[in-house]
Amino acid sequence: MAVTRRIVVGGVLAAASLLVTACGGGQIGQSGGGDVNKKSMVLIPGVAAEPFYISMQCGAEAEAKAKGYELKTQAPAKFDASQQTPIVTGVLANKPGAVLIAPTDDKAMAGPMKQLKDAGIKVVEVDTKLQDTSVALSSISSNNEQGGQLAADTLAKLVGAKSGSVLVLNTKAGTSTTDAREKGFAEQIKKYPNIKYIGQQYTEDDAAQAASKVTATLSSNPDLIGVFATNLNTGEGAATGLRTAGRTGQVNLVGFDASPKEVDGLKDGSFQALIAQDPATIGKLGVDQADDALNGKTPTREIPTNLVAITKADMDKNSQYFYKSSCSG
Repeated sequence: MAVTRRIVVGGVLAAASLLVTACGGGQIGQSGGGDVNKKSMVLIPGVAAEPFYISMQCGAEAEAKAKGYELKTQAPAKFDASQQTPIVTGVLANKPGAVLIAPTDDKAMAGPMKQLKDAGIKVVEVDTKLQDTSVALSSISSNNEQGGQLAADTLAKLVGAKSGSVLVLNTKAGTSTTDAREKGFAEQIKKYPNIKYIGQQYTEDDAAQAASKVTATLSSNPDLIGVFATNLNTGEGAATGLRTAGRTGQVNLVGFDASPKEVDGLKDGSFQALIAQDPATIGKLGVDQADDALNGKTPTREIPTNLVAITKADMDKNSQYFYKSSCSG
């Protein structure tokens, strides 16, 4: 994408919440009260400045522009319902025609998102989703349980006949995507009798916590031969923990996502494999489903998107799955 984009982060209703001004220009929602602005959409990712969500934003922006919509992106500083909720409230006051949102908690965000729906705003879930299926018209995400299974199979292939224990690093309890990844992994790894699954640990989506939990697990489980990190931050933190312990390459690290840092880690051997999503397509399809809803068509309720396992040997042919740090270039 050749157009340079500037992301500016600022407050919506609370100082802890950030505003990302995307490359579309103009103001969100041209109508003050009453009817929604049917040519306006807002994307509310799970967190600001994360390559997965930036890639999603790039896909959404390009599709919105092609379909004649103004799309703005507003994101919290942290993946946290207490920071995402005031953003939803601020968006509600502007009455856009549709909101694409990655709820940061599958229960806590139900109330705020239902307010959008009750105001006549079309709600589409991208990446994560609520337990309550009555709020959003469509949910677009990777098949995360299948992604966890793919991670287990990939880790087992890397380990081969060697025996030992494996750990899953999850993010926050109540995050629909990563919980599904752990579930798929836990079920699939049972097929490999030489591998002992010692369970999951939560990192609060913090790389430093992921690093410390890896080093602590190495102390209590010296037979550790594998780690599956369920998202970008836990993966980067796990790589740091293994590096600190001098176990890089000895403990096979399978990460979820393909951020620039993770791709670099795959190149230098910090990661042995990545399970990559297709966030740009998730953003594109989110706009398409919102467009259908705004034009009286029935959106597709559930849409799964592709996942691919990438190793150093095949990373060049899978480079289209690498995430972006900006929408330029």
